[in-house]
Amino acid sequence: MDYSGKIVVITGASSGIGEQSAEEFAKLHADVILISRNAEKLEEVAKRLSKYHTKVFVHPCDVSKKDQVDTMGKIILAKFGTVDVLVNNAGFGIHNTVNEITIEEMESQMMTNFFGMMYCIKVFLPKMLEQRSGHIVNVASVAGSIGIPGMASYCASKFAMLGFSESLSHELKGTGVGITVVSPIMVRTNFFNHKSFGSMPKYSSTSLSSKTVANAVVRAASSHRIEIVVPQFVRLAIWIKQTIPYLINPIIGGMFRKSMKSKAD
Repeated sequence: MDYSGKIVVITGASSGIGEQSAEEFAKLHADVILISRNAEKLEEVAKRLSKYHTKVFVHPCDVSKKDQVDTMGKIILAKFGTVDVLVNNAGFGIHNTVNEITIEEMESQMMTNFFGMMYCIKVFLPKMLEQRSGHIVNVASVAGSIGIPGMASYCASKFAMLGFSESLSHELKGTGVGITVVSPIMVRTNFFNHKSFGSMPKYSSTSLSSKTVANAVVRAASSHRIEIVVPQFVRLAIWIKQTIPYLINPIIGGMFRKSMKSKAD
């Protein structure tokens, strides 16, 4: 697909899935707007994307701050006049039990992962509805369908994202605006660099590359589906968990106890 002349906004664009998604859209000739808190890293990404000879605009913004998102939206709409694709990718996780994690740590995950998405949608959705075109891509996780011990607040933010997106998809029917959630399993990014993960194993044989997920994000931007699970076969695991939880939950609990033991060691 050729995205020439299309404006794509990507949050969390300074690394990982966001950075790779920006590159994949740039390859398709889209004008890419990079959003993240880290201005220096955004500039590095922009410099790397210059080889694709498309417009790249950098705007530092903490999406957990409503005022910053409002300002960011006004600047982008004033400069470009429209937004064709919004990729809500900014997010992070903290590994700890509900008993041990602080309220502030739980709130911070919800503010970035869920409210950040909501703020961005509220900023750009009116313009999409006005032009009767556009697509929202929300990067969630398989953890939005399966509760993972030690990641309760992260899972809550992704469960919320999935529910919000499904509800919004019904509201958008017939408007020309679409919404799709991309839900990957473990991805090889700096997500696990947070100190809370300690010495736990960071990846497994099923871990995905950022490029694999970024390609799914690009597909999602023109998809009629409400959710794309990456890889697709993991959807079966979600179905099994939801259908026969009494068999799956003990397995998940056992994995948690093993991971906590590894973390303690």
